[in-house]
Order: sequence, then C-alpha cells, then structure tokens
Amino acid sequence: MNARAQQSVPSHQHAASYYAASSLPQPDHPVLQGDLGADVCVVGGGFSGLNTALELAERGFSVVLLEAHKIGWGASGRNGGQLIRGVGHGLDQFANVIGADGVRQMKLMGLEAVEIVRQRVERFQIPCDLTWGYCDLANKARDLEGFAEDAEELRSLGYRYETRLLQASEMHSVVGSDRYVGGLIDMGSGHLHPLNLALGEAAAAQQLGVKLFEQSAVTRIDYGPEVKVHTAQGSVRAKTLVLGCNAYLNELNPELGGKVLPAGSYIIATEPLSEALAHSLLPQNMAVCDQRVALDYYRLSADRRLLFGGACHYSGRDPKDIAAYMRPKMLEVFPQLAGVKIDFQWGGMIGIGANRLPQIGRLKDQPNVYYAQAYSGHGVNATHLAGKLLAEAISGQQGGGFDLFAKVPHITFPGGKHLRSPLLALGMLWHRLKELV
Repeated sequence: MNARAQQSVPSHQHAASYYAASSLPQPDHPVLQGDLGADVCVVGGGFSGLNTALELAERGFSVVLLEAHKIGWGASGRNGGQLIRGVGHGLDQFANVIGADGVRQMKLMGLEAVEIVRQRVERFQIPCDLTWGYCDLANKARDLEGFAEDAEELRSLGYRYETRLLQASEMHSVVGSDRYVGGLIDMGSGHLHPLNLALGEAAAAQQLGVKLFEQSAVTRIDYGPEVKVHTAQGSVRAKTLVLGCNAYLNELNPELGGKVLPAGSYIIATEPLSEALAHSLLPQNMAVCDQRVALDYYRLSADRRLLFGGACHYSGRDPKDIAAYMRPKMLEVFPQLAGVKIDFQWGGMIGIGANRLPQIGRLKDQPNVYYAQAYSGHGVNATHLAGKLLAEAISGQQGGGFDLFAKVPHITFPGGKHLRSPLLALGMLWHRLKELV
C-alpha cells in the first residue's frame, strides 16, 4: 500500500502512518457533553497527559482527560519510536540555577525515565514491540570523543546497562553503512511501537478510573481557585488543571505557547524487507541516531520494515511529498535500498524549547495550573517522567524532581507566532553551516 502524506490530518483519525496501520484496536472514546467535575482535568491525550492521568489515578484522584482529536494523535503516536536515555542536552549549563547536585539528580532522572516506560509496559502487559538496544552514531571524530565522555558519565551515575564504544572498523556490527566513524552502544535504551504504547496506557488509565474524552477540543479556560475548562459541548470543573499539549497547544495558553516551537519531523517506512536484507542493515536490530543538526534516526519495525526519520523542519511548512524528500536521505545511508518501495510516509510536530530541557512546572499566576512540554526529541521517555513528577507535585509530595525542573527559566521565542519559525530556521541553518567546518 502506498499511503499519501497527510499534510493536514483530519481530527477524527490518525495520520496515515505505519503505526496507525499496524496498531492495536483504536477504541472511540466519547465526546464530552454536559458538565463534569473532577479533582484534576488533564488537557492532551498524548504521553504527557496519559501518564499524568495514570499516575494521579493511582494516587486516588478523580481525573478527566480531554483530547482534541484521537488518543495518541500528535507526536506520541507518530514519533520514531526510539526510547533513549536522558531528558535534555547539556544539563551542566543549569548548574548555576539548580547546583551541581541538582544537575546530577536530573541526569539520574533521565535514566529513571526509561525505567518508567519499562515498568509501565511490564505491569500492564502492553504489546508495543519493546526491543532493547540503541547506538549513537558518530559522523565525525569529535562525536566519538563526546561519546567517550558520555560513557564515562554513565559509569559515574551507576548506569547498570552495557555501554560500549565502537571504532570505525566495528561499525558494520551495528549498521550496514560506511557513513559513520564510530558509535556508542547502549543496551538500556531501545525502540518500540509508540501508538500501541499510548493506546495501552489509555486502556490502563481507564481501568484505574480516568474518564477519557476524544474530539473534545478545549475552547476556553476560566482560571481561578477552581478552573472551568470549556469544550464545544461541555465543561469540566476541577481543582487542578494540567496542560499537556506540547507542540499542539496553539493559542490555548499564549504564555506557554511562546516557549515551545513546533518543528516538523518526518518518517518513511519501506515495504517489509527480507530477513537477510533487514539483518544486513541493522544486524543487532538496534535503534540508531546520528549527531547532525538535521539528524537521521532509524530502526526496524517488528515486521522488518526500515523506519527512517529525520529532517527536522523549523519553517512551519511540511514538504509537499514526504517520501520524495526523505528517500534520498535514506539512500545516502543505505544505497542498497534503491529498489525498495516506500509504503508509508508521514510527519508531525515535535515541541522544542530554546534550552532543550523539558519544561515542567506550574503557572506563576495560577499555581493550580501545571504543564509539561518541549521534549526536544526525547519525548518517549521524558513524557513518562513528566507524568510522574506532575502527579507527585499535585499530590503534595515535597522534594521531588518537579521542583528542580520548575526552577529552570525558559525564554519566550522572539517574533511572535508568525516570525518565530523563520527566525529559528535561520539559527538552525547557522548551526548546520558550522557542522561543515
């Protein structure tokens, strides 16, 4: 099947992705009608919202979750499916705000985040093709030097999974391409079917008593000691509100929206490959990612398709033909795939913050409104950590990681919503030019 790229995905269905075509049953949850009350109202049916709702329900809170489209409709159900340790880039830069010990705690939370996913899948028996093994790919010698530092840091943090540096001569044991000069294997990271994970977590949340509503876009929020969240056909009154919309927050809260930049990311999926060909591309069935600004990331699906993603777009405009745009990038890595068909092509928005650290906190003027967003490419694991931290804070647990994240300031992107993307596109072009030096 040749799926057309969906530039504007109808709200009542998922993007025409490999994930949607191979997913668990996608139950239709009702549209919110009439007025409801709850301890907590969660806006957003992706990993952030689902995991916050799940964690809160486990702590005895009544929770209503509102999703504008379908559960897992946004990045949670469309992403590369890579489950990689860590929650940010260059965490040491925050030492002046949270101290050296705070930085170390954040690094440890970046490892814990993957464990939360592991435990979620095991506890609720979610069939999401979870597979362990990941490799960072070095494009240049300096990347490999950075990997050596990463490996040493992981040892200092007590990381309990195998990590191993690879030289150029060893790279074919991981990837059947001559493009890379080295790598860092991490057996504590891996890959999975993200939409199935989201659907499994939604089912688990529902079992715990969370009320899930789809096609229930929030139109207005009345703030106060009690919030009232309005949709076209209903409303929710709650003591506490959680905004987990990330790149799809739009104008719902302009203060938060200005701190996250929606950036397009795109994936193609080949036809199923022979066992021999699939094994020659990724002999150990690892997820991999290179180190360039416009990075490539790829892995095999459970039915041996190559899922090849990347090309982070900051222009705000999707390519007209995702397959035509992405296929040449795939062939640069694997010229041996020249005769292979592309069965699926899709894209979507990820949320990026200026300092690449997930934004987890509460509104200064509305302390009963919490939020989590801007995962900058680490969303599969960081969202799960965010859900845990938000639930801890809402339930009054002191001294958790929430306070560390909440202390870090996040700038608003300049230029308003119309100039924000072009300005950042220029900035990213500058970084890409620097890579050529």
